[in-house]
Amino acid sequence: MKDTTKLKVFLADTYALIELLGGNLNYKPYLDHTLITTQFNLIELYYHFLHNYGKKTADKYLHLYSKFTIPITYSSIKDAMEFKLKHKEEKLSYVDCVGYALALELGIRFLTGDGKFKNKPNVEFVK
Repeated sequence: MKDTTKLKVFLADTYALIELLGGNLNYKPYLDHTLITTQFNLIELYYHFLHNYGKKTADKYLHLYSKFTIPITYSSIKDAMEFKLKHKEEKLSYVDCVGYALALELGIRFLTGDGKFKNKPNVEFVK
């Protein structure tokens, strides 16, 4: 029986979801935890699979991951755009900034392999 006392929750960005689904062994430990994401990440994920694998596969993963999406909040929008502006020279994506801000708001770590977030606080960086 799995020890659920050590389960963690992470907010996964699109990069992390793609790597996880692609079989990246560095992401395997996260299968034992709870991953959530935003609808914005779901949009990016759907496009990735639609572009690279076709509609059937894209629909499959849209349905699968729609169960793990959480709504963004007004405060996460504000915090995300302030964060994006503060780091404008890094050209961070809107979607990643929202996910990062929401993770901070929820008190969970932001799971990503995006190098622009590597040394930011509250980030679980996995390549």
